[in-house]
Amino acid sequence: MTHDTADRPQMSVEDFEELVRRAPSELRNRLEFLGGRLYIRHGPLDVDEFEELEASAPETVRLEYINGKVEVKAVPDGNHREILIWLQEQCMQHRPDLRVYPESGVKAEAYCKGRARTDGAVARKGHFTGHGEWSATDGILMAVEITSHDRDTDKRDRVEKPVGYATAGIPLYLLIDRDNRRVTVFSEPKDGRYQQAPSYPWSTPVDLPEPLGFTLDTQELKEYAD
Repeated sequence: MTHDTADRPQMSVEDFEELVRRAPSELRNRLEFLGGRLYIRHGPLDVDEFEELEASAPETVRLEYINGKVEVKAVPDGNHREILIWLQEQCMQHRPDLRVYPESGVKAEAYCKGRARTDGAVARKGHFTGHGEWSATDGILMAVEITSHDRDTDKRDRVEKPVGYATAGIPLYLLIDRDNRRVTVFSEPKDGRYQQAPSYPWSTPVDLPEPLGFTLDTQELKEYAD
């Protein structure tokens, strides 16, 4: 089953108005909201301006900075959260030395110029101790994204995120695709691209290569497609 995400807005007009109200004064007049999308007037923000804007955003607005553009990431629903818990349990079962850290801000893309908020980041226990809002990708073994039913998920999760994570040198990127009911494992980052990206239908075993080195049982995912 697939979902028509073409008409799902990035954010509500109420969230946009709250974002403008909270934004640094020098950025307020540069924010626009057209057709359910957030736009930046007078040229793109630089990464420092983005961090200022993101720090002031309300809790209902999740912002990322990818390919020099400000992106709005959908707020997770209940099934989205259950999938993350499923992954945490699988990881703990096979690799008790690792943790799946939710909502992790990472410095993605070349030269740390991007700011991505992963649905999950797999790293050794204690890895993020002492880190700020945005962490370097060193020590992150796998980035995780779970698609949301919004119109930007295709470009964001299936196109832009693999490039950003590969360029940043994250060894694995796990895409849990609720629209297509598939799990894709991106691995072997080289020259800004993952060289391997096998895709598996839900309910089949999914092999995660090193540095994780275990197999996911995806049978339970069928319960969380919608």
